[in-house]
Amino acid sequence: MQYLGASGLAGRLGVSRSAVTKWRERYGPDSAHPFPVPDVEVDGVPGWRPTRVSEVEYWRAGLPGRGAGGGRPPAAEREYLRVAESRGVSRDEARRLADAVVAEHPEMSQPEIYAWLVALWRED
Repeated sequence: MQYLGASGLAGRLGVSRSAVTKWRERYGPDSAHPFPVPDVEVDGVPGWRPTRVSEVEYWRAGLPGRGAGGGRPPAAEREYLRVAESRGVSRDEARRLADAVVAEHPEMSQPEIYAWLVALWRED
């Protein structure tokens, strides 16, 4: 069984390794919004099963944004929603579609799924 360390998890999420480290520190087990606990820890290095990336993405989506309104969506999501809208797909429909693809392809990160769907729409 292979696991993702903080760098691998960060890569799947489209963030830096330090972001994952900070999240683990700020949102520990006693937090109101605890970061998903690693599946293994070897010599103090955490590891998560690749299938848990969507769980971490769901956790991340629940983070409070900067200021009112929950913050600005990441660039990949903004581009995906912009292209979806140009195709006549509402934001809600686009998000449901992306969630369905996540369920079917847990090995892909949310930014990868957005890029894949945008590419499919642009080929059309």
